[in-house]
Amino acid sequence: MLGNKTAPTNTSADVIIIGAGVIGLTVARALAQRGLREVMLIERGRPGAAASWAAGGILAPQVEVDHKDDFFQLACASRDMYPEFAASLKEETGVDVQLDVTGTLCLGFTPEDQTELRHRYEWQQGEGFDLEWLTGEQARRLEPSISDQVVCALRFPRDFQVENRRLVDALVRANEELGVQVVTGSSVTALRIKDEKVHGVDTSNGFVEAQVVVIAAGAWSSLIKAPVNTPGWPPFEIEPVRGQMLCFETHPQIARHVIYSARGYLVPRHDGRVLAGSTVEHVGFDQSVTNEGREAIRSMALEIAPAIAGLPIIDSWAGFRPRAKDGLPVLGSFAEVAGLFFAAGHYRNGILLAPITGKVLADAIVDGQMPASFESFSPNRFRAS
Repeated sequence: MLGNKTAPTNTSADVIIIGAGVIGLTVARALAQRGLREVMLIERGRPGAAASWAAGGILAPQVEVDHKDDFFQLACASRDMYPEFAASLKEETGVDVQLDVTGTLCLGFTPEDQTELRHRYEWQQGEGFDLEWLTGEQARRLEPSISDQVVCALRFPRDFQVENRRLVDALVRANEELGVQVVTGSSVTALRIKDEKVHGVDTSNGFVEAQVVVIAAGAWSSLIKAPVNTPGWPPFEIEPVRGQMLCFETHPQIARHVIYSARGYLVPRHDGRVLAGSTVEHVGFDQSVTNEGREAIRSMALEIAPAIAGLPIIDSWAGFRPRAKDGLPVLGSFAEVAGLFFAAGHYRNGILLAPITGKVLADAIVDGQMPASFESFSPNRFRAS
């Protein structure tokens, strides 16, 4: 990454953001674009090297969410920001994040799959969302590599994908162009809080003063310490949920759409790779890639596209999805400590939710405003539970 610092060159900032994954990077960029001059990102490793690097880059709320609620509306709104988000990043940095708007297919193999897809089709069509019902034959005309066992499919033309690793690169470059200080290899050990106000953070390289701190540390967000007398701390817990991925190589590419089944997905990349995922495992911070995980993913991939059998596996990895106990993101200010904000708990949707998270956190910090619909995602929602 460009221009990273291993220790803060300043001992103070207007805003400190803990965590330089896609969420933290997007919040920092949004704040700098709103005119904050001293924004500092503090990252324990390398920018975007955890969940942001391990992700599939899928932007598919209509596939992922099975009913209309505040989260579905949030996810769709963020997805719809992506064309402008990607274009502006390319203009700022020259980096093409490879936003692919071909769309997404969700396949049905069994009567149970067909019933679920029919339900999704009917409620989304009734709400005016863009989607298409396909027979198995119609789906195979779109994607000839999919299995003969597919009996039906939904096509979601507005559910996209992005190359998340290029997105990280673009965001790092954009922040540096804006003058954001990106500090790497530095761990935040504790928050400094006095008189119910945040005053900065203690790091492995010393104290940095700030009147605003944003916790965007992914799966590590609830592990940051605060003074023992801080009311309601920690306000919630984030669980790391391991997801394993496989990467196949193919030339020419075997698919154009992102392709889902009830058991997993394939993500075709422009460079000939095909990503396949993913597991959902509650194993703490164990980042191992297991034989069981590899076999489960490969079996799922073969069910979708039997041609996968002839493709070499060129890589595999695992990452940690950051999940709050209700599965929803944690966005906004913490009522007990003035100046403390969260952008955490994005679980399976960190890449998808980055644009709207950046905008909403910047609005909250600069203007003191949060949309009323975001109460569902407030860090304060856990106090009565």
